[in-house]
Amino acid sequence: MKHPNGSGEFSKMGIATLIMMASIFLSRVTGIAREMVLAALAGAGTEVDAYRVAFVLPEILNHILASGFLSVTFIPIFSSYLAEKREIDGWRTFSNISTVFGALLIVLIIAGMIVAPTIVPMLAPGRQDPQFLALAVRMTRITLPAQFFFFAGGLLMAVQYAKKRFLFPALAPLIYNIGIIAGGWLLGRRLGVEGFCWGALAGACIGSFAIQIIGAVRIGIKFRPTIDLAHPDLKRYVLLTLPLMIGLTMVFSTELFSKFFGSFLPAGAIAWIDYAMRVMLMLVGFFGQAVGVASYPYMAQLAVQGRLSALNDVINTILRYLSIVIPLSILVVVLRHEIVYVLFERGRFSPEDTKMTALTLSCLMVGAIAFISQSVVNRGFYATQNTLLPAVFGTIAVVLSLPIYWAGLTLFGVAGVGLAISASAILQTLLLFSVWNRRSNNTDAGGVYRAYLNAAMGALVIGTLLWWVHGALQTSFAGQTLITSLVVIGVVSGIFVVLTGLWGWIFNIEAIHYVFSRIASLILRKSRRG
Repeated sequence: MKHPNGSGEFSKMGIATLIMMASIFLSRVTGIAREMVLAALAGAGTEVDAYRVAFVLPEILNHILASGFLSVTFIPIFSSYLAEKREIDGWRTFSNISTVFGALLIVLIIAGMIVAPTIVPMLAPGRQDPQFLALAVRMTRITLPAQFFFFAGGLLMAVQYAKKRFLFPALAPLIYNIGIIAGGWLLGRRLGVEGFCWGALAGACIGSFAIQIIGAVRIGIKFRPTIDLAHPDLKRYVLLTLPLMIGLTMVFSTELFSKFFGSFLPAGAIAWIDYAMRVMLMLVGFFGQAVGVASYPYMAQLAVQGRLSALNDVINTILRYLSIVIPLSILVVVLRHEIVYVLFERGRFSPEDTKMTALTLSCLMVGAIAFISQSVVNRGFYATQNTLLPAVFGTIAVVLSLPIYWAGLTLFGVAGVGLAISASAILQTLLLFSVWNRRSNNTDAGGVYRAYLNAAMGALVIGTLLWWVHGALQTSFAGQTLITSLVVIGVVSGIFVVLTGLWGWIFNIEAIHYVFSRIASLILRKSRRG
């Protein structure tokens, strides 16, 4: 692989990627632990459905302020000051954006609390029972203030990313999840699911805000409340952010539509979809989000330098390596029931909940590779400070997927909603990648398509063999227990590793060679130290 930014810079990007992979993997693990505690204490009924819906209005507020995109909208602005040796001016811009948008957000949070009884029923129109709506409104009001901490913390993390500091931002999702777990565990018996909401608020305050202040102080933050509406970089920030505010992104549309369409299904369906989504996102986060977040500062640097060909090389290489996710998705589909059983089936989470969550998980895994690839493709646009095109074409793809959601809901119920989520993700990613290729003259994009096609063909063969092994193991056990489920997961996963290694060796698959060579070098290092 040719590394266009030099071996030193790529080595730094690799270290940053490892930090973010570890952080995101641990955050997904703690996220799964959070879901396990929720499943055990509350199961998948009306109360949990209300809990899921309670996060939709805060998510809309987050989307309006584009808080989730601060690292990709503010980094280019702040990085340009660093490159020009004008760091003091960069901190003035930071202070101005923080003050103006922070004040606006506080007003919106208060307004959201007031209008929650009107908005929440519109978000889940299929569920109009008073108990459900009362719970959803109350928990919405608890979680809304967390958006301020996410916004302010997002800016604090962005300046740390710009200075190539990743440790404190890496702690944010871990502390957030631990806060939710603690809230549910300590307050759940007295407050029910509401305890998880108070934990989310505390986790956001500590992990996304308080800890990030410490990280920002370490890099020399200079903040002073400032309101300068005429500042050119405030206008520039608004222009970069506006398309993200009004556009429908993949993650936002998935969160919104899963609740909207899930509300027309029986009680518990929203929870089934969300439990399955958390399992799928663990894989997505470990690969796509970690690579995307860690590589973005370097992609932005290449874009600032005008090295578009080198930027294409980075994007194509990352996407080709991510093709390994396709066979991994097949492995999850084969083991879906055992995975859900091990993670969730205890306490109030019933066998029926396991069955329906596992079914939904298999449908979501169809689009896992699209969720992962999209995070990389989008950052190509963001690195060139083009937020308009991904917002426009992403919104087009989301609108085009609406009939798919309705058809899936009508024909297949909860499985149909899962398939619609996957179809929407695939459509959005294909559309955005084709637009990127045309604009950047990405002549090597064919290699990405070939890598994914080869991965899909190999995954089908491997999946067929694993399906047969899985069936044989199931018939050999009298019933399902935690031990037998772990045995099935272990045996099938071991065979998967062997078959995937053979596939990569026989057909000279780049992504497989890369993964196995990394594992081998890690083992050799440990053996030498030993």
